Amino acid sequence: MTRKTVRIAMNGVTGRMGYRQHLVRSILALRDQGGLDLGDGTVLWPEPILLGRREHALREIAERHGLEHVSTDVDAVLADDSVDIYFDSQVTSAREEAVRKAIAAGKHVYTEKPTATGLAGALELARLAQEKGVKHGVVQDKIFLPGLLKLKRLVDGGFFGRILSVRGEFGYWVFEGDWQPAQRPSWNYRAEDGGGIVVDMFPHWEYVLHELFGRVKSVQALATTHVPQRWDEQGKPYDATADDAAYGIFELEGGTIAQINSSWAVRVNRDELVEFQVDGTEGSAVAGLRTCRVQHRSATPKPVWDPDVPATEVFRDQWQEVPDNGDFDNGFKAQWELFLKHVHADTPYHWDLLAGARGVQLAELGLRSSAEGRRIDVPEIAL
Repeated sequence: MTRKTVRIAMNGVTGRMGYRQHLVRSILALRDQGGLDLGDGTVLWPEPILLGRREHALREIAERHGLEHVSTDVDAVLADDSVDIYFDSQVTSAREEAVRKAIAAGKHVYTEKPTATGLAGALELARLAQEKGVKHGVVQDKIFLPGLLKLKRLVDGGFFGRILSVRGEFGYWVFEGDWQPAQRPSWNYRAEDGGGIVVDMFPHWEYVLHELFGRVKSVQALATTHVPQRWDEQGKPYDATADDAAYGIFELEGGTIAQINSSWAVRVNRDELVEFQVDGTEGSAVAGLRTCRVQHRSATPKPVWDPDVPATEVFRDQWQEVPDNGDFDNGFKAQWELFLKHVHADTPYHWDLLAGARGVQLAELGLRSSAEGRRIDVPEIAL
């Protein structure tokens, strides 16, 4: 076995997602398993370089995990020829400029979404990467979740027949920050800092719908701010200028209609924080983060509406659990492995900056739909 070190500049690892999912559960997990076996006698050994503005926080993380490389000078790290990949999980408003610099420096780029604050910027990043000849990928973690992998298995196997509709429910109550600390950073609720649930979640819904059911052809959305005042990390009140809930209807190629509610102001009365119900002519399924339950046409009960008597059926008991039929790794780690193989073994990979731009487009058009109160077509984009 030949061990090949791949140096990865990781910008934004002091944030919750950058630290927990990308550094600890992906890159460090790969190191814990001995590296990534490419299958040709080569093992990739990821060597992270922790980037950010707060040196003390970076050094604390490095010491905690026995890492060597820390820097607050992004330009210097990008100028280092030994650095192979630039990864970005900063706040949205800082991402576009940093990714642009990384592409100009000739680094392969892997980034969280949204890739930019607007479609023009997102498309420009994709064009620049293509012209520079660097490889590029965008995190699209939801499609690697066990529940959605099972759902895709059903779609690919023709379980549903003709798919009629998709109903999605996502969200939970994010505390305002006054009497209990908020579970999300305060910038998420300030539009001027790139916050908002449409900007955050519509890119997710774009690739989930695109990958499983078909391209989004039109969007009609209503975005609102249910909680107008929150308290920041220092306990100071601030005005919430970004939307904290969005209610969307998406028309897909092939005629399927998707309805997805996204909210940080909803209390959970479902089995998981996100669930999708898919109804087709031959069967239905409900998928969450990890589980998936089905009801086939042949086993569908025949309820009768009668509000005058108590319900005699336990409807949840009439569904069948889809078995795992395999081991499911962490979704973020699984996609990191695919991107690293793409960079170093040239394996196929289609979750690129153009795919990321589609997510930015849907968020942009979703906000426009809400502002104008109408349904808006979603044109195909290309470089």
